[in-house]
Amino acid sequence: MLDFHGKTVLVTGGTAGIGLATGLAFGRHGARVVLTHRFGSADEDEIRARFAAEGAAPPAIVQADAKDEEDTEALLTSMQKEHDAVDILISNVSAALVVNSIDDYDRRGLLQSIDATAWPIVGYTRAIHAHFGRYPRYVIGMSSTGPDSFSVGYDFVAASKSVLETLCRYLSYRLSDHDVRIIVIRSRSIRTASFDATFGREFSEFADRFCRPEHFLTPEEIADVATALASGMLDGLSGQVITADRGTSFFDDLMRLYQEREELGLVWEG
Repeated sequence: MLDFHGKTVLVTGGTAGIGLATGLAFGRHGARVVLTHRFGSADEDEIRARFAAEGAAPPAIVQADAKDEEDTEALLTSMQKEHDAVDILISNVSAALVVNSIDDYDRRGLLQSIDATAWPIVGYTRAIHAHFGRYPRYVIGMSSTGPDSFSVGYDFVAASKSVLETLCRYLSYRLSDHDVRIIVIRSRSIRTASFDATFGREFSEFADRFCRPEHFLTPEEIADVATALASGMLDGLSGQVITADRGTSFFDDLMRLYQEREELGLVWEG
């Protein structure tokens, strides 16, 4: 049911984690995939080998900082030589300061976090229109449950994701006459290098004790959501924030820990 032959997909931050899994998913279904990355963050030979193993065409891999307008201009100018349009934009890139205390609150750091995480969904969408004469049919951003749920050190990440989700809704309104679907995917925790860099590996070990296995999703599950949203079967959706969490946001809380306290070894003598 998924056929992206003849479609061009641009994935920012596409050489690892969710971005790479999403690029692979689209490539597996016939899309021409362009992946961006920051300097020194991609093993291009390994990435091409993974695409080949999936039976996908080799991706174009381009060094381009998503918050750098000159990099964006150069990227899209080069894409014009090979592609007539960007049909699907996956705004996956995210970067934010990890906060350990109130002393880490820094106005410049917050603005840089928003610039790297939230603004590309606007900047890339407008730049694509300027270069190709039309907007992508699908614009998909990647968020998390951070705006609604506490996570250690996640202050600026959560703030940036909140801006991303708000822009999704307003962009959908602003572009409602241009046959564009703009959607953001929220996900629960996913074990990636970025996750470990933010929370530390010790957190994963702690979570394994107190969380159900369903707490952690895989990058491939989020990739499946993205391909479904861009398949044409869900075109009634736009301006939406879709949560992919296997239902755990409802029950993975203090009350659930209490309910399962005996099997978790949380029973003690009063």
